[in-house]
Amino acid sequence: MKLLARFVFWITGWKISGDWPEGLRKAVLIAIPHTSNWDLLYARSAFYLMDVPVRFTIKKEVMVGPLGWLIRALGGISIDRKRIPGRRKQTYTEAMIQMLKEADELVVMVTPEGTRSYAPRWKTGFYHIASGAEVPVVVGFLDYKRKLAGIGPVIHPNGDMEAQMEEMKVFGRTITGKYPDKGIR
Repeated sequence: MKLLARFVFWITGWKISGDWPEGLRKAVLIAIPHTSNWDLLYARSAFYLMDVPVRFTIKKEVMVGPLGWLIRALGGISIDRKRIPGRRKQTYTEAMIQMLKEADELVVMVTPEGTRSYAPRWKTGFYHIASGAEVPVVVGFLDYKRKLAGIGPVIHPNGDMEAQMEEMKVFGRTITGKYPDKGIR
């Protein structure tokens, strides 16, 4: 896959910017801005080239047959929202927190907008996951204007979610998505 990623970047003229924080084995990686289906190709390629073992989550019901094999090959991991004994089904956030706590090494990629369309507000699940699992949020980016893919700020959740999310958005406003009008404002 790394060879294929190198080819994708060479043929399209993309470059890597920044390095993965040394020694960081667990994190929530947000990929910003998310404005196109092409983002997955460039983001996955970039993280293969940076040797970052990025995974993304998907409902376990989708992970069957040939589609499941392809999704696993790209880094997909299934989320099982199993019933907690004596309680309700766990939420997606609770399942991801548990997954991160139990893993020795896991970097989960999330798009905070939750859509490829313009989103005036980010979803907050990624912050709650990082906070609950006691891992940092690493800001990954794709800048189509400069053809740069890379790593931005590393945020350690401190409970002031609003201020920390604004800090991430300030950085995100310097990045141009494939469709700028759908990006962070």
